[in-house]
Amino acid sequence: MKNKKAWIIPVLTFLLGAMLVSIGANIMFRNYLKGRAAGWQKMNLVLSQIDANYVDDVDHAVVTDAAIAAALEKLDPHSVYMLPEPLKEAEDQLSGGFEGIGIQFNVPNDTAVVLSVIPGGPAERAGILSGDRLLKADERDMAGVKMPQDTMVRLMKGPKGTKVTITVGRDGEKIPFELTRDRIPEHCVDAAFMLNDTTGYLRLSKFTRTTYAECLEATVGLVSQGMTHLLFDVRDNTGGYFDQACNLANDYLPNGAGIVYMEGKHRPRSDVKANGRGLFQNLGISVLINDGSASASEIFAGAIQDNDRGVIVGRRSFGKGLVQEPIYFSDGSGVRLTVARFHTPSGRCIQKPYSDDYAYDFLKRYKDGELMSADSIKVDSTKIYRTLKGRTVYGGGGIIPDVFVPIDTTKANRFHIECNKKALAVRYAGKFIDKHRKDIIILEKVEELDTYFKQCGLEKDFLAFARSQGVVARPGEWEESRVYLLPQIKGLCARYSKLGETAYYRYVLPLDETVQAAIKHGPVLELPSDEESLDIE
Repeated sequence: MKNKKAWIIPVLTFLLGAMLVSIGANIMFRNYLKGRAAGWQKMNLVLSQIDANYVDDVDHAVVTDAAIAAALEKLDPHSVYMLPEPLKEAEDQLSGGFEGIGIQFNVPNDTAVVLSVIPGGPAERAGILSGDRLLKADERDMAGVKMPQDTMVRLMKGPKGTKVTITVGRDGEKIPFELTRDRIPEHCVDAAFMLNDTTGYLRLSKFTRTTYAECLEATVGLVSQGMTHLLFDVRDNTGGYFDQACNLANDYLPNGAGIVYMEGKHRPRSDVKANGRGLFQNLGISVLINDGSASASEIFAGAIQDNDRGVIVGRRSFGKGLVQEPIYFSDGSGVRLTVARFHTPSGRCIQKPYSDDYAYDFLKRYKDGELMSADSIKVDSTKIYRTLKGRTVYGGGGIIPDVFVPIDTTKANRFHIECNKKALAVRYAGKFIDKHRKDIIILEKVEELDTYFKQCGLEKDFLAFARSQGVVARPGEWEESRVYLLPQIKGLCARYSKLGETAYYRYVLPLDETVQAAIKHGPVLELPSDEESLDIE
């Protein structure tokens, strides 16, 4: 009897263990099936398990944000999750305005220098001037502390009606200004002026809510000055609002001409066509693009190219053919979700392939020689389309220009490279304005600026500054590089004048080979239908 009892306990223990293993296995199996079958609920299952079993307290917001961001990364490079502050900043950039004090500034060394004050803004009303150095925001030092530029922006921006005291350095004095923040208009047309009697130039930095209105006003003004050929510069324009690109293209296209169409799995095809009421249907146009021209810029350039309406000049554009829609959450965060692809009038989608080195595509183009020769541009020969007049264009990788302009790497000698490496031109401009601010800020013509630069010995002064920074021109180096460096230096200094940003472009555009190629080839492309592009050597 005693022996019988001895084996009962081990057997019961074994059976109980087997039952627990079986129950555990069944629970795990059911959870596995639930995770497999429920699709998106699998993430909820994991998060609930973290809540129920994780060893420490969990910050739900942090984990959720990380999970959403990681999930979107697996879709495409342009579907993104944004936290409240970055989302607001991104939307402010495209809204055509922001809330702040109304200045534009540069940081040539370790201290920010005011480039310009926005007319009618709090800074102008208080008396802040171009050339003032930004020392403090309230009690926070901004000068001499290597503060990141975006941190400075955040200190000065803020809700309309709130106050901030900005202390500036001027003529050796420290002057505090108490400012009440306000809504500040932000312009997307950086410059618009006549290059010669018939050719005008317009540079557009982004597609904001005010883009069409700003471009319309600027273009009408240039036409009134005799413009018959417009150089529309969207180089390094990363895009923005879809409707603004369509409105802009409409002004240049005849009634019924295709502008773009969108299509996605959950978005039926939607075509946008010109309504025939555009004001500039007979105006010659050349569109300047490069590898930084993306999204809305490519919609505009594609519409002009596919309709054979003008000439596309420069280098292959970025290649973003995806359309994002915003989704907002109650905590201020949001998702920009890709919902469709856009297609140019000929039917091509210019989205470049997703790849592990997607963000470094420019370096790949450089290594492949594409920036130096049109023959090195890799095209997808399976995606051939035709323009209105039958010219060949390709999908799958940006807009390939009609007139290709390579990067010129022959200009830069050792002295030029060292100056650029140490940002001497920008830093010198900050030093120059400290000494000459009172004279520069009242000048409003390029001719006046030229005369002043000669009088104050700008060229010798820059070379002395370069020497003080350890960069000395060897015999012949300055003579080689001055034709390129000197206009840049003058332009950077001239930005502090009443001409503002326009002054910079007036000085540097005569040396801009893409601009010169656009002037040379004019607004009408005369190519055989089977020829794809011109190579400007």
